[in-house]
Amino acid sequence: MHNIILGILRTVNQLLTAGIAITAFSLLMYALTFNLRDRVARSFALILTCVMVVFVAEALGSVADSPSQLEFWLRMRWLGIVFLPATYLQFSDALLATTGRPSRGRRRNAVRLSYLVSLAFLFTLPSSLLIGPLVQNIEPAPHLQRTWLTWVFTAWYAVVMVLSWLNLWRAHQRTVTSASRRRMTYLLAGALAPALGSYPYLLFGSGLAAAYPTLFWLTVTVGNLMVSILLVLMAYAVAFFGVAWPDRVVKRRLFKWLMRGPVTAIIVLTITTTVRRVGETFGQTYTALVPVLMVGTILILEHLITLVAPVWERWLFHGGDRADYELLQTLEERILTLGDIRQFMEAILAAICDRLQAPKAFMAVLSAQGVEMLVTIGGENPPEKEDLSANLLQIVVQNHIEEGLFSWGEYWLVPIFDQEADTAELLGLLGVARHGDRPLDADQSEALSILVERAALALRDRHRQQQVVSSLEALTPQMDLIQQLRAAARYDGSEVLTSTSETLEDRKFSLWVKEALTHYWGGPKLTQSPLMKLQVVQQAMQENEENPTNALRAILRRAIEQVRPEGERRFTAEWILYNILEMKFMEGHKVREIATRLAMSEADLYRKQRVAIGAVANAIVEMEQEATGVERPGLLQPADPFPAVETINQSSDTLIKQGGFNGK
Repeated sequence: MHNIILGILRTVNQLLTAGIAITAFSLLMYALTFNLRDRVARSFALILTCVMVVFVAEALGSVADSPSQLEFWLRMRWLGIVFLPATYLQFSDALLATTGRPSRGRRRNAVRLSYLVSLAFLFTLPSSLLIGPLVQNIEPAPHLQRTWLTWVFTAWYAVVMVLSWLNLWRAHQRTVTSASRRRMTYLLAGALAPALGSYPYLLFGSGLAAAYPTLFWLTVTVGNLMVSILLVLMAYAVAFFGVAWPDRVVKRRLFKWLMRGPVTAIIVLTITTTVRRVGETFGQTYTALVPVLMVGTILILEHLITLVAPVWERWLFHGGDRADYELLQTLEERILTLGDIRQFMEAILAAICDRLQAPKAFMAVLSAQGVEMLVTIGGENPPEKEDLSANLLQIVVQNHIEEGLFSWGEYWLVPIFDQEADTAELLGLLGVARHGDRPLDADQSEALSILVERAALALRDRHRQQQVVSSLEALTPQMDLIQQLRAAARYDGSEVLTSTSETLEDRKFSLWVKEALTHYWGGPKLTQSPLMKLQVVQQAMQENEENPTNALRAILRRAIEQVRPEGERRFTAEWILYNILEMKFMEGHKVREIATRLAMSEADLYRKQRVAIGAVANAIVEMEQEATGVERPGLLQPADPFPAVETINQSSDTLIKQGGFNGK
């Protein structure tokens, strides 16, 4: 019985060890994907890398076939262990700086020194200086022997971890909002897990563990379970750094990734391992159930996550905003796109042609450009756009036609109005080919009336949605700014909230300029740059064969030339900014080559490069001001894709005044 319990605890511990490795790798992927630009997130990614190395090596060592393989993997663990204190100190320094307490040099130098010490310990790893040879055939588990340098490393490990935790505590004390303080508390608790759970305690406690093996394995199992939970808790707190998303979006994305990533992988690993070992117990070294269960479990879990995700998102992440969120969530499914309108109107026209035995029909809608053809069916000669714009609006308004049919050339026309508006507003015109002067009978008129009402309902809803979308787009810049300020002020609100919006906007604009320059000779950061929306770039397209990429490239080149001093190119102080831009982005030289050519350090080169990019950004802003005639243009504000009601009505009045109609 005792051996069975020990065997179960060993198996559970192996699964937990592999689970921690999977979780660390999954969280590392998440950090590298969503908030890598943030200093805190980058430092946390280094901690996850160390934890992943430690537990991957431990998991592989637990199933090693020979003593040499086991010793190799136990030594590989130390690749993560020796660097873990340095990464912790860097993480605590980044967190303290984020909360408004930047390093004055001492913490930064301490981080550099810790990495040097870790590197020194790493050089001793291949030999037996840091850790001794393998001790095997001993309860409760094989382990490496300790040396005198192990004591030194352990003391250094403990001191650096304590200093790191003190920095984390100072950062916790500097937070003021309730949400930030709560997450910093999670961070403090979660930070204990990698620090305490990664160290190999059998180096010092093998004798006690051998005396009480069941207690040892039970303690290790519970400890690994706590490490996995606290590691996720720490990742949850870090996930809010460096992103401008609302809290609900951060929670939803992280939780969904945890369910689809580590939770699914751990469950699949547990089921397949259990089935395989049960098969080995009954003499089956391999069972066909293993791959079947693996594939089936993955499919079932992914399907369950897809089904249950909307439920947990509503109940866990939205609180009192649940009703608003449900409304917005269903909006995507209910909104009528232009393709939906065309498809529905085509069905309406087909039904009309069938009931009236007409060969062709069309649906035209009112826009800022006048009357535009939306859908036509049957026939090869629909009405020309010029006839629609110049004549149809005029006849409708001049004859005060608000309902019913009237003839226009070879068509019966039905005006479609928004009857729910304060004043009946024309939305579109439905036209169906008529048979000479023969009037419609009662059944045809009734069917046409019902179908026209269906078309009016769709156009009315589409018109309402266009107004909503127009309002949302007008609010988008302000909403983006508020989200950025709210995210930046989570842990250091005083400085961020008192900075001007122009400062934040200029920083983003300079980043776009830098990205476009980086891919100057080709790449997505140039071809998909937000700078494409600038008016000066749109104007430059006429000179570049309507190619937006070449137009943006020409604007960047023109801005760089504005940075160029007068005279022949030289390598003197007044030419530094231009030379950096020319050599780095135009000629593609490496940083080291440029620094050597300009006789400066690489750090100084990067500082000068930021100044040079800022000068290019200012030059582009000046060109945009000249193109738009606005003193301080709102950078990259998207044009309103949907006209307002007043614009439509003004357009209608203008078209009506354009004269002449000759028809019946």
